[in-house]
Amino acid sequence: MADIQVVILAAGKGTRMNSNLPKVLQPLAAIPLLQHVFNTAQQLNPRQTIVVTGHGADQVESALVANNPHAAISFARQMPQLGTGHAVQQAIPFLSDDSTVVILSGDVPLIQAETLAALLKISNPGQLALLTVELDSPAGYGRIVRSQVQTIDKDIVAIVEQKDATPSQLEIKEVYSGMLAVSARMLKRWLLRLDNNNAQKEFYL
Repeated sequence: MADIQVVILAAGKGTRMNSNLPKVLQPLAAIPLLQHVFNTAQQLNPRQTIVVTGHGADQVESALVANNPHAAISFARQMPQLGTGHAVQQAIPFLSDDSTVVILSGDVPLIQAETLAALLKISNPGQLALLTVELDSPAGYGRIVRSQVQTIDKDIVAIVEQKDATPSQLEIKEVYSGMLAVSARMLKRWLLRLDNNNAQKEFYL
């Protein structure tokens, strides 16, 4: 397996939390959400973990360093917050061309290391691996649009956000989790091609 770099997106404000505490520092079983994600990421033995911060950046960074004094952590700040793709763009200076990048969300604490290992396995060599899930009620999530060509596994051709989806796309139950594994070389090239031509005017990953 190639050298791994983990990027954890932790810049969001979390307005639905109704709290002054940054979303990723909200506790679950007395441990911040972000720390749960970080602990799982470390099971992959990454070369480096890059945490993208924004809202409450000083507080988030201080908490993570205090809880992990010997870990190889780098921080990239997303100011202002212009979408998930824009967040990952802030990590570009830290990414090595020879690594495989795993992108995680700092507010998804129950992701398992076994799931990430499976993503890494199918991302080599040069494959982009997305983690998707089928939901009975997919409202609010980006829909996974697959090719209509009949193959064993229909290729993913698009991820369409809720506000940009057509009525037929809104019927799709398969959604994007926000997590993926891909070679850094490919990711950096694709990040430079992102645009914000969508209803939210955000740079989506």
